[in-house]
Amino acid sequence: MGTTDDQAQHGWAQVLWLALAALLVAYHIGLIFSGLVPNLVSRPLHMALILPWIFLYGATGWRFVTGGVLCALGVAGSVWIAWNADALGDQYGFLESEFQVWLSFVLLAVVIEAARRVIGWPLPMVALAALLYAFFGHLIPGEFGHSGTPLRSFLGTMVIAEGGIWGSLTAVSVGVVSIFVIFGAVLNAGEAGQGFMNVAAAAAGRLKGGAAKVSVLSSALFGSISGSASANVASTGAITLPAMAKLGYPKRLAAGVEAVASSGGQIMPPLMGAGAFVMVELTGTPYTQIIAAAFLPAILYFWAVWVGINAYATRFDLRGLDEKDRPATRDVVITALFFLIPFTVLLLGMFAFGYTPQYAACLAIIAGAVLLLNGGDLRFDAVRTGARVAEALLTASKQVAMIASIILCASIIIGVLGVTGLGVKITSVILEGSGGLLWASLLLTALACLVLGMEVPTTAAYVICVSVAGPALIELGLEPLQAHLFVFWFALLSTITPPVCGAVFIASGMIGENWLRVAVTSMALGVGLYLIPLGMIAQPQIIALAENPGAAILAFAMIGAGLAAISFGLIGRAPALLRLGLSVGGAVLIFGPALF
Repeated sequence: MGTTDDQAQHGWAQVLWLALAALLVAYHIGLIFSGLVPNLVSRPLHMALILPWIFLYGATGWRFVTGGVLCALGVAGSVWIAWNADALGDQYGFLESEFQVWLSFVLLAVVIEAARRVIGWPLPMVALAALLYAFFGHLIPGEFGHSGTPLRSFLGTMVIAEGGIWGSLTAVSVGVVSIFVIFGAVLNAGEAGQGFMNVAAAAAGRLKGGAAKVSVLSSALFGSISGSASANVASTGAITLPAMAKLGYPKRLAAGVEAVASSGGQIMPPLMGAGAFVMVELTGTPYTQIIAAAFLPAILYFWAVWVGINAYATRFDLRGLDEKDRPATRDVVITALFFLIPFTVLLLGMFAFGYTPQYAACLAIIAGAVLLLNGGDLRFDAVRTGARVAEALLTASKQVAMIASIILCASIIIGVLGVTGLGVKITSVILEGSGGLLWASLLLTALACLVLGMEVPTTAAYVICVSVAGPALIELGLEPLQAHLFVFWFALLSTITPPVCGAVFIASGMIGENWLRVAVTSMALGVGLYLIPLGMIAQPQIIALAENPGAAILAFAMIGAGLAAISFGLIGRAPALLRLGLSVGGAVLIFGPALF
């Protein structure tokens, strides 16, 4: 009897979570179609909808109890703000009662704890330090102190105005990131993921090192919509790692290829995960211009990985996939349609009809949802379709909640930087520390990105780092988009660079290899991640594809040749003197235009 009761309770819980997931997805899609909703309504309700997924989903015991309390407080506070949005707008960011003061503290605490439960301590600790600085920074002597800000004014800016947790970053989370996360979840619930793998296997499977090149291509395709190096490793790696191991690839190479390829998915247009849309908000640059600027550097990244695999093929017998392991042409064509149709709808919506990215993505979501009705066998199966819809809803809700919690926490830091003027002070320190030299500032920024990126997702590391270092780089002469792309690329460093290298940890764990050996291999294969952002500075025309395609293609060829030479110099089997010469020659090709 007890077992039956447990099963019934589990069944009801699953129904409840599916209902909440459907509500979250319907809310965010509905916002796009419904027209203008006041910011102080849409953004708090966004937070209210994501909190149960952070605090309650999968929680048990004491964690469930504390999560329930925090979730109730956070949802009640968010709904109260949305309900009273008109009256709060008349307060102009100043709290008028003790209740509002306590509500502000509660909401800030809930946001920080939500981020801690999702990604651990690093980002929440920075947010706590920022709040402490706001409260007590007037006691700090010298230029790093501030003149002080009234408690009710500061808290009001952070919680009932649009200068803190309801700021422009949260707007991106509500209106754009959530939509594309839902789009990715719908694609991955159907045959699109298999379609990516089949196309990659058909294109590269027969080549030398084919299994590794399949990993590169599939990760480039999948990673653009996943926006997470770790998620990319876990999904595509589940197929590519066993295939490489079966063909006798060294474990460190197989894991290194997967970690590097998966990290590159986040810089691959047209979606680039969540970061591209945050960049739209922070720079004011149109989305289409950002993906045009990001396209050639992303191709160069995967080119360098491709050359690295060929170089490893001079040292190991890297066989292609056996013919029996490659998909049939019919399977490639059919499964490819499951991602080509939604992507075609998306791109036509944006470029042919001029819709906003989020509106076009909603249309692509509808196309992807219709495709869930069929599988690669072109048959309708009600049970299979129901399972896929449930998977899409649950995956979308969990991922929207995860990214939203990170962005809300990062918004606290951005709010404090703005209110206290700390951002300007840090900019001046970077300028002084570098002696006003651009390349020294770039080095300091790269180190900051590496440190911030440890255990913090790429988007959060990018947002924080560009907020403090971006103004300094722009002041030293970089174009805003150039500075943002530089920081965004280097925010990826920690995915493959020790001591904390998330993609490497996951890939090495999946294949059973020492993570440090995998990290060394990953850094050699992923040399483009370290050099291409610097190449964007040395040859800025590489990101000017839309404005000056001729110069962009020339820069692309020079940097590509330089990367090939350096990659082979690092990895290939050749006399040491020749490899050194190749590396030096490659560096001249990449950085020569800036030096001569």
